[in-house]
Amino acid sequence: MVGRYVLGALAVAMMGLGAVLVVRTGTVWEVVLWLVGAIVLHDGLIAPLVLGLGLLLAALPARGTVRAGLIVAGSLTLIALPLMLRPGTAPNPTALPLDYVRNWLVLMGVVALGTGAVLGVRRLAQLRRRS
Repeated sequence: MVGRYVLGALAVAMMGLGAVLVVRTGTVWEVVLWLVGAIVLHDGLIAPLVLGLGLLLAALPARGTVRAGLIVAGSLTLIALPLMLRPGTAPNPTALPLDYVRNWLVLMGVVALGTGAVLGVRRLAQLRRRS
């Protein structure tokens, strides 16, 4: 119980520090714009897309495996998206020297192949059990 209060107080202190830093740097409106944009993006695009995919997956017999592949693909996309959408070139060319779009596409292919391989192995095992 005490740990919960300590963590809560620490979280409130960190939020206060963040608010002070935002006010000091004069980026309040930029942060507000970013937060509003994040809410609109989540509620207007991401949540309906995830719900629609969930409804489509409900009819699949192997929905658990497909769901796991989509979770991995979505997580990799969230990690790579800021680097793929970064405007212009990096100030230090050695900091981000990779082609992130190409590498993300390769990873999506690996995830799709891995998911397909798991589905194939499970299907073969199921067929062997029947015969």
